[in-house]
Amino acid sequence: MSVFPDSGNGAGNGKMTVPDIVRRKSAVPGSANSIADPRIVCVTAYDYPTARIVDEAGVDIVLVGDSLAMVVLGYENTLSLTVEEMLHHTRAARRGVQRALLVADMPYGSYHADKSDSIQNALRFVKEGGAEAVKIEGGERRMETIARMVEAEIPVMGHIGLTPQSLHAFGGFRVQGKTIQAAEQIMRDARAVEAAGAFSIVLESIPREVAAEITRELHIPTIGIGAGPECDGQVLVIHDLAGLSFGRAPKFARQYAHVAESISQAVSEYASDVRAGKFPADSESYHLSGEIRDRLLSGRRTGAIRS
Repeated sequence: MSVFPDSGNGAGNGKMTVPDIVRRKSAVPGSANSIADPRIVCVTAYDYPTARIVDEAGVDIVLVGDSLAMVVLGYENTLSLTVEEMLHHTRAARRGVQRALLVADMPYGSYHADKSDSIQNALRFVKEGGAEAVKIEGGERRMETIARMVEAEIPVMGHIGLTPQSLHAFGGFRVQGKTIQAAEQIMRDARAVEAAGAFSIVLESIPREVAAEITRELHIPTIGIGAGPECDGQVLVIHDLAGLSFGRAPKFARQYAHVAESISQAVSEYASDVRAGKFPADSESYHLSGEIRDRLLSGRRTGAIRS
């Protein structure tokens, strides 16, 4: 029996689509549009095995996030990530995802200048990467870009609050929206993203109360990461969730497993067995048949192996 609930899209195969995600917003328990589990579950993945695992676990959205830069490629931040690197990993994740909606982050610089180039870059993620939607950061200043992508039939997920690609402008990874003026700006950004045609919006590292108000006001789903439980869904970086990150994890990143410890222990045990001559064992080795072994040994004794 499949662990996947039917998405309600009529296909009968449970494949999650952009309209399915949008419908989660109005899927209030007890209403005519009720869904058993209306909250949206999103997690990042950057390769085939991880994407396949999280997809088969039943998540709604697999995000090939630009967090790839830090958690997989070892960059200091997300700014150095290229379109080609993102496309490479999006294609890998695509091969592992069957049910979830696959969304690809557009890296820094791929949508910040010429609008035509932005559209072409977004099209590449759909055509070459296999993404079903793209995610871009920014609020009011991204309205035209979002609108043009949507006009080109590219579904867009917005992202406001702490936007990591604005690291230098913010002066570091800091919670946003903590003053009246800052909270009001985030509210305007949220309205702008919705008005431009985005189908959902990520709210990152903002006060719970601000996120709750945005969630109440918008008609598109909100997906929180460090934005409190009132959002319509949540997203976490798989490396934080599974305990595979280095350094101090963010406050909002609940750790559900200790994969790094498990890998380290497994490799240490393997190294110990190799050095002690305990690996591989006879049961892990291949053998000749008795007849071939005897002929081989006999040939070695006589100096020739007869056919």
